[in-house]
Amino acid sequence: MVKGWLQNTDPTQLQQLLEERTADLQRVKAEYDNYRKRVHRDRMAVRGIAVANVLRALLPVLDAVDRTCAHEPMTPGLKDITDTCRTQLGSLGLEAFGREGDPFDPACHEAVVHHISPDTDRLICTEILRRGYRLRDQLLRPVHVEVTGPPPLARNQLGHDRQEPHDDAEAHTERAGPSTATPHSPLTAPRRSLRK
Repeated sequence: MVKGWLQNTDPTQLQQLLEERTADLQRVKAEYDNYRKRVHRDRMAVRGIAVANVLRALLPVLDAVDRTCAHEPMTPGLKDITDTCRTQLGSLGLEAFGREGDPFDPACHEAVVHHISPDTDRLICTEILRRGYRLRDQLLRPVHVEVTGPPPLARNQLGHDRQEPHDDAEAHTERAGPSTATPHSPLTAPRRSLRK
């Protein structure tokens, strides 16, 4: 029956039919290729999130190893544990960062202590209190640092408000000046007893 249908069909119609089916096949193949790429990309993203979560959970272990290395003599066993941790976690893309002398960057540093030095015009990390870690280009944890730099007022005049390591309450007090609350202000009013 198919042979009879093919024999009775005009060659131009057959050519047109072949081109339509070929176009359909190419479209289905392109959709399948896109689907495969999308699934692969989603799997890699899920894998990256899982690796980041596991590494983030292991950071306290690395902190404990660092503290132990700083306060205990380096025994062969401790050296083996340290080297294995760094090698295996490094193979997953984990990278420690932060050195004394680095310029303070609020995107990857967290200032815990600020030493004022009028001789400097910018904040410098003078001591690393806790290492920071990256997973390739993703920040897992900022570096905790002590910084040395100009007083906050000098930084404000230079337009570096974002680099102020002191808390917002102090910054608000410096800008706002003394409190102007009145005796009837709800902040200064005495508490009244609820009993009658």
